[in-house]
Amino acid sequence: MKKIFKSEEGKQEVLKRYQEILSSWPVENKQYKVDTSFGSTFVIESGSNDNPPLILLHGSVSNSFCWYSDVITFSKTHHVYAIDLIGEAGFSDPNRPTYESGDYSSWLDETFKSLGLKTCSIVGLSLGGWMALDFATTYPDKVEQLVLLCPGGLAKTKSSFLWKNLFLSLLGKWGKKQAMKLVYNDATPSVSTSDMKSALEFTQLISKHFNPRLEKLPVFDGVSLSKLTMPIQVIFGERDNLIPAQKSINHLKRFTSQTNDTLLPNTGHVVVNQSSRILEFLESNKLKPSK
Repeated sequence: MKKIFKSEEGKQEVLKRYQEILSSWPVENKQYKVDTSFGSTFVIESGSNDNPPLILLHGSVSNSFCWYSDVITFSKTHHVYAIDLIGEAGFSDPNRPTYESGDYSSWLDETFKSLGLKTCSIVGLSLGGWMALDFATTYPDKVEQLVLLCPGGLAKTKSSFLWKNLFLSLLGKWGKKQAMKLVYNDATPSVSTSDMKSALEFTQLISKHFNPRLEKLPVFDGVSLSKLTMPIQVIFGERDNLIPAQKSINHLKRFTSQTNDTLLPNTGHVVVNQSSRILEFLESNKLKPSK
C-alpha cells in the first residue's frame, strides 16, 4: 500500500499541527477512535445527545479541521460527529480502497454501527460529498437529510485541473501558491482574515507533505441517484475549477425530487461559511435522536 505521506517527518509535522488545532476545538467535545474492518476511524463528538445526530465528512487532502468554525453552530442544535476519512491527512487509518470497490459505504456503515446510530443527517464536502452520496445511495433508509458542498460524483472532474494541480505542486512554494489559486479561482471565501490565514497555512502544510489521491471519482448514474428520497441540499461555487457546478446540480435534480440547490457567486471550489444556510435546511425537517 502506497504511503499517504511523503515522509514520516512530514506526517508528524502535519499531525502535530492537527493535534494543536484539536486541543483548542471551539466547543466541548470528545475525541476518540472506533474500530472498523478498514482500520480505526477518528471521531470528534460534540453537542447534546438529546439532539438529532449529524455526521460531517471533510474533503480530500484535509481532515476535520475544516469544520472548526461550523461546529460551533451545528453543536447548538445537533449531536455532531466530525469524522476523519480513511486514507486522508487525519488520525483515521491510511487505508485507501478503490472508489469502485464499495468499501467506503461499508466503512461508513461500520462507523455508524460503532457510534450506535440507526439514522442521521450527513454533511459532506467535496470528496466527503462523494462518500456521503455513496453511502446514501447504498443505505438510503439510514440518511434522513443530505447536505452536499461542492460534491464529487455528479459530473466528471475536470482533467485539466488535476494535471495542472499536479504539475504546479512540483514547483516549490510558488507552484503551491498557484495551485491554491486554481482551487479558489481568485474567489476569496467570506471568512475573517485570521481564520482564512490559519486555514490556508494548514492546508499548505498538508499539501507539502501529503500524497493526494489521483484516482478519478466515479459519477453516480440515474439508477443510483433515484434511490435518494431524503431531502437534499446541494451547494456549489459558480467558479468551481475542479467540478462542473451547474452540470452537477442538473444531474442530481434530474433524478431526485427533494433537492434544493444554491450556486454561490464569486466562489471557487472552496465553499465555506455556510453553516447558517445548512442549519436552516436541517431545522426545516428536524430529526429526533436515533440513539
